[in-house]
Amino acid sequence: MMNLTKQLIEYVKKPGYRPMKVKTLAKKLGVTKKKAAKFDAALEEGLASGEIQLSDSGRIRSKVPKGNHLGIVHRIKSGDAYIILREPKPVGLTDDIFVDKKDLQDAQNGDEVLIGLLQRRKGRGQRCGYVVEVVERATNVFVGTYSEDDESGWVQIDGKDFLEPVWVGDPGAKGAVEGDKVVIEMLRFPAVGQVGEAVLTEVLGTRGQPGVETQMVIHEFGIPEEFSPAALEDARLEAENFDEHNLEGREDLTNHTIVTIDPATARDFDDAISLERIERGHWLLGVHIADVSHFVQPGTALDRDAEKRGTSVYLPTKVIPMLPEVISNGLASLQENRVRYAMSAFIEFSEEGIPIATRFARSAIRVSQRFAYEEVMPILDTADEEPIDGVSPEIRKLLKDMHTLAMILRKRRFEKGSLELDMPEVRLELDQDGNVSGAHESEHDESHEIIEEFMLAANIAVAVRLTDEGLNYLRRAHPDPAEPKLKALKEFVEILGFSFDRFQSRQDLQKLLRTVRGTPEERPINYAVLRSLKQALYTPMDMGHYALAEDHYCHFTSPIRRYPDLHIHRLMASVIFDNLADARPSEEELVRLGHHCSLTERRAEQAERELTKIKLLSYFEDKIGEKLHAVITGVDRFGFFCRGIEIPAEGLVPVATIPGNDFFEFDRPAMALVGRSTGETFRLGDPVLVEVARVDVDRRELNFRLLTHSSQKRPPKKSTQQDKSNKKSSGKMSSKRGRKPSSKQTRGGGKGKRNQNRKKR
Repeated sequence: MMNLTKQLIEYVKKPGYRPMKVKTLAKKLGVTKKKAAKFDAALEEGLASGEIQLSDSGRIRSKVPKGNHLGIVHRIKSGDAYIILREPKPVGLTDDIFVDKKDLQDAQNGDEVLIGLLQRRKGRGQRCGYVVEVVERATNVFVGTYSEDDESGWVQIDGKDFLEPVWVGDPGAKGAVEGDKVVIEMLRFPAVGQVGEAVLTEVLGTRGQPGVETQMVIHEFGIPEEFSPAALEDARLEAENFDEHNLEGREDLTNHTIVTIDPATARDFDDAISLERIERGHWLLGVHIADVSHFVQPGTALDRDAEKRGTSVYLPTKVIPMLPEVISNGLASLQENRVRYAMSAFIEFSEEGIPIATRFARSAIRVSQRFAYEEVMPILDTADEEPIDGVSPEIRKLLKDMHTLAMILRKRRFEKGSLELDMPEVRLELDQDGNVSGAHESEHDESHEIIEEFMLAANIAVAVRLTDEGLNYLRRAHPDPAEPKLKALKEFVEILGFSFDRFQSRQDLQKLLRTVRGTPEERPINYAVLRSLKQALYTPMDMGHYALAEDHYCHFTSPIRRYPDLHIHRLMASVIFDNLADARPSEEELVRLGHHCSLTERRAEQAERELTKIKLLSYFEDKIGEKLHAVITGVDRFGFFCRGIEIPAEGLVPVATIPGNDFFEFDRPAMALVGRSTGETFRLGDPVLVEVARVDVDRRELNFRLLTHSSQKRPPKKSTQQDKSNKKSSGKMSSKRGRKPSSKQTRGGGKGKRNQNRKKR
């Protein structure tokens, strides 16, 4: 094994080696099936030694050479970039590293790179560096617009990352014509003095044709759309072998009263609820989750496809499921009046909502009635003596009991310090061709809260049980926010006039959120809190869940659409059948799976946002001059971003276009632009009236022009930092004389293009 470990390390350290998946690396080293176990042991030894490392995407790479650092490229409009260093950051290097475009080699936005540091620094002392090598590409596949010039085909890649078109060879490849949206795979990335070269792999059609924009996003984010033939065959075999009368090894709950509550448009139902009052006035809650693990066995083609996808993707125009529809919408879906297999969690609560005991079982259920969220509140609001068509007294009582218990649990959760941000989701209304016809904020009433509380309770109960069993498992973790972020939040909140002394206290943070609910400050403070928190992730590390104020938490309740839940179901099956010997995945495997599932989750979210953005930009393309009410969602030196209220498009109001002739200072702690002469303040959450000024769908840009601004009457409290800045510059600059603004000041009201400070990274 020692020789294999050495061989593996030497191969990974070879010049020109690119990080690759474990299976690919094994093939490159000629590892046969007989030697697979030895290879795994060698890999584990190499990782333990630190000579090789596992990347976020599950690829094997060599350790970082001394004096170099790993980071992610974030390019800006000028072509230069900032390198966001990997955590944990090296001692003394807390800020991003600036890299001039000439020192970037061919690194692109999102690439992971190895950088070296230079002696020179930027004006404010920021470290500068250079790219040593590209360690891992964010992607090699891009979508853009095809054109022809000089008897060659060219593609201008969508977005703002590539300033020049990429050469794709002879004209007319794949039948492409001028203006077509096409997919390319990069062969040589562009760099300073080097034209990019790619191969055209697919023609999608003209933007605006039905389905083209959806396909653009699917290819851009590399979302697997088609299942492998082997996975489809596995699903068909499971369908053929399913016998609803075979309840062997399952608790028969088919005669229990059980309901589902889901969106009206839902097609896959993976959770159902039962509830009864038992002795001493206690509650017995049953959370019944589709037993996907019965149909998707580890190591099968169906399992491999599901793991690769990681999650279902919910685009505005279509759903790309994690599992074939024969499973996701058929066998596993908890449909009304159908016998379905489930994994059931029974939780006993006291009258006060304190969990007393839990029990888990593999079960068979038959959902008594299915409800859409919109149907539940009218039932709960109807007096008991009034009959309701189609709803039996038994079901009606169940719904009312569910509501009672859920509100008890909700109250206890917030008393414990759980956070709730009121950020309603926006849903697009599309016509039959997939074009935007309107939009609305999704409802989140007490019917949603019922299901939310019960799902949280089940997830916590499962995580506690797995922890008690001493098992490694994939947790849903939410790391504590960084103290500097909380301090910045405290300063911002106090600028708005609110007290927030104990900024490290979850209870005080929740109290603040409750205090501002329904006030003009609600939006800015909710935005600011959201920006101060870290992203949740999947990991085996025991780091707790900050927002929920829970030590142990995992995802158990959505195995039809999330792979981590399927992983948890398999572990719970081992617990139920007391077969823990086979339920101990290695730490390395869980780290890899956690990274992968976190990435696929973010990819799905980004794809949904990107298609929503494209749809909204297309909607506004022929609406130049149209007015809309909006709310400021981001502020920086170069201007502010705002999002429409009626139609939720987000666009930029460049500071140079703000009416008047004032200079605007960027007050970072206050997240505001402050007029030096007038004191006019543009702050996060302020309402504004704007009109559409410019739309560029291909570059994904929307610019607004400010018409009116409803700022608060109370003048903004200046931060200490701003006070010092004003004192230093006092008497040195007059906005009336029109002298050039300093690096923190930008003039508004100009007619042409003015110099603006670099874009936020």
